[in-house]
Amino acid sequence: MTSKDDDIQVPCSGPQVGRRRFLQGIAAGASLLALRPMTAMATVLGQGDYSRMTSSHFGSFTAHVKGGKFVSVTPFSKDPDPTPMIEVLNDWVYSKSRVHAPSVRKGFLENGHKSDRSRRGAEPFVEVSWDKALDLVASELKRVKESHGNQAIFGGPNGWRQAGMLHDPQVLLKRFLAGFGGYTGDNGGYSWGASKAILPHILGDQNARVGKLTTYKSIAENTKLLVLWGTTPLKNGQIMRNGGGAHTTRGYMDSIRKAGVEVVVINPVADEEVDFFKAQWIKPRPNTDTAMMLGMMHTLHTEGLYDKDFLANYTVGFAKFEEYLLGKTDGQPKSADWAAGLCDVDAQAIRDLARRMAKTRSFIMMGPAMQRSDHGGYVYWMQIVLSAMLGQIGLPGGGFGYGYGYYAGFGQPISGVAVPGTGTGKNPVKVKIPTAKVADMLLNPGKTIDWNGKKVTYPDIKLVYWAGGNAIVHHQDINNMLQAWQRPETIIYHEPWWTPSAKFSDIVLPATSPLERNDIARRTGADNYIMTMQQAIPPVGQARNDYDILADLAERLGFRDQFTEGRSEMDWLRHMYAGAQEQAQKKNLPMPDFDAFWEKGFVEFPEENVDNILYGSFRKDPNANPLGTPSGKIEIFSPVIAQFGYADSPPFPQWIEPYEWLGDDEATAKSLHLLSSHPANRLHSQLNQTKLREKYTVQGREPVWMSPADAEKRGIKDGDLVRVFNKRGQVLAGAKVTDRVRPGVIRMDEGAWYDPAEPGKPGSLCKYGCNNVLSMDRGTSSIGQGSSVKTTLAEVEKYTGPGMTVTAFDPPRIVR
Repeated sequence: MTSKDDDIQVPCSGPQVGRRRFLQGIAAGASLLALRPMTAMATVLGQGDYSRMTSSHFGSFTAHVKGGKFVSVTPFSKDPDPTPMIEVLNDWVYSKSRVHAPSVRKGFLENGHKSDRSRRGAEPFVEVSWDKALDLVASELKRVKESHGNQAIFGGPNGWRQAGMLHDPQVLLKRFLAGFGGYTGDNGGYSWGASKAILPHILGDQNARVGKLTTYKSIAENTKLLVLWGTTPLKNGQIMRNGGGAHTTRGYMDSIRKAGVEVVVINPVADEEVDFFKAQWIKPRPNTDTAMMLGMMHTLHTEGLYDKDFLANYTVGFAKFEEYLLGKTDGQPKSADWAAGLCDVDAQAIRDLARRMAKTRSFIMMGPAMQRSDHGGYVYWMQIVLSAMLGQIGLPGGGFGYGYGYYAGFGQPISGVAVPGTGTGKNPVKVKIPTAKVADMLLNPGKTIDWNGKKVTYPDIKLVYWAGGNAIVHHQDINNMLQAWQRPETIIYHEPWWTPSAKFSDIVLPATSPLERNDIARRTGADNYIMTMQQAIPPVGQARNDYDILADLAERLGFRDQFTEGRSEMDWLRHMYAGAQEQAQKKNLPMPDFDAFWEKGFVEFPEENVDNILYGSFRKDPNANPLGTPSGKIEIFSPVIAQFGYADSPPFPQWIEPYEWLGDDEATAKSLHLLSSHPANRLHSQLNQTKLREKYTVQGREPVWMSPADAEKRGIKDGDLVRVFNKRGQVLAGAKVTDRVRPGVIRMDEGAWYDPAEPGKPGSLCKYGCNNVLSMDRGTSSIGQGSSVKTTLAEVEKYTGPGMTVTAFDPPRIVR
């Protein structure tokens, strides 16, 4: 357990390694002593040899320290499928990109908020003392509040930040800013913006997205035909939001495979699932999935294969949709032949899939990627109508679900014990914007937009305070974002690493990594473990915990006690654990006391709701268990959305031509569709600065997948350095020529660090390959206003220009 002295700790006896196989490729530096059970001998943090049990977004593990340095890991003994990403966490922690001291942009240090903001990203930084940095931050916060009001402060939006329930930088920042009098906030997120807004209008809740989904067990035992539509659960199952105990996705998928379930993959790109399941691969044009679904539904209708009773008893509004489907409203029946011309899938294949799904127990898994496109919310809505026509929603192994393709855990039986965090407090400022509209807000103060039935007027933001996210890389259309990023007078960033976003800020405060603090990991809703996160090493350089940074700021601003509630780090962890114990007691689930938990390293709960079926209760009795919609049923036609009167948001799902797509238009016929995918070797931009990069880069650049036909047409060979470009920007990338991507499509993983050839200049060539330089900043629709990054056209050519050295992972120039 940890003593009150933060520098002296008693090692915790973590899980025994025994004879279990080591993770392939694990770093070999751990001594035999470090792999033995830990003893009660006290050790000084950062001195000698010892081990600590901790967790991360990449899973739980024992961190081995040798000679005071974190050198290697051993995966959690109960994790059946640990990810190789934990192997490089020591490289991550000691990366050359670490922020070692509080740093202020030179021009800002000299001229404050009147500095030349166009120099962000180009100017060197000056290292200062913590007292000077905190005084400067406190002064800027007071200045903006007094001169412009709290609504002029924007508290950086959500994202994956770092694991841990206490040291969640975004929660802590919002708690701090709320205590300071408030801030302009955000809602919706980048991952689920369109669906979070539209699903309550259709289903009355978010359960299909992040609720108790139909379990993998039910699918393995009952499903005969599984359709993986635009989702890659095997890859995404490697990551764990807020840390966790066991990677279970691959094991559950293997049980589905062993059960002999037939699998169809619908995706323009063939990921691992195609080979894993020996699946049929259907590869439509990107962003034409609603057309393909309409073709399937037309087949179901004309051949009498749809479930009229289910539509009558469990849905409302089908009659209006039916008129559209049959072409009575526009003269165009949405037949398989019509759909084939749009999605470039053989009409017979569309009809065959519809028939097969109707004649056997079928299930659709669809990940969040599908709704990150122009009118992305309507893709989900169309799929729900397709499932309603099949009539299998709420049956064992039938229906649909979206969360399976998000991260590890969704779909497994889980216990309902949560670890409460600090909470964000009540924000006195009521203004919230859609997360994906940050750049639009900064560029257009006073502009009013429609958002899910409401009007939102952008405030005039003078100060941006960001913690736990890589805003420049995360946001779509980076060149537009950089123009917007020059508008605020002050930008403050908490960061362990010199990310592109930190380099484009004014004041950068070095924060600790998860290995440098104590915390608790708990993935409520997606795991059956509570894990310790025991500090393994002292903070690198002058890094401090976000909690301590904000507590000292709160003291300068007069509300430290309100922010901390008088608790230290370990006081909070005990308090949070006690909250979990109260919940467990109500469920008659045993939990050890805190000290025993901290020594063992984890608490494991039994599985609950092993045979859960999404909307199973609704299926059994829709009157006794109505949905949360106005009708209590699935709303195929939404009167609420109809009342919004949005020109871009019809009241039932339709084929809506995407803003950019591979259609017949002459202007787009020569382009390629860029698919932005989640990477297999990092989490968004996290770990991009580690040696894992050596496994996948091409000529030291982010790879771009392209088909042999498209490559040959452009004189490009596998391994060539290429320029990927469109009207929004340009990047260098390494060509990966493969038949696993359909012609007309290119693929680049998101999260690559932005590396401008001319720092601080919007429009500059990105030397490394950040694909958000190319994506468009356009809301999904007036309902969701989400990110539509997967609606992007671009072109590729062989690069023949001057040599470009990658500097994305170097720290900025520091002057003293």
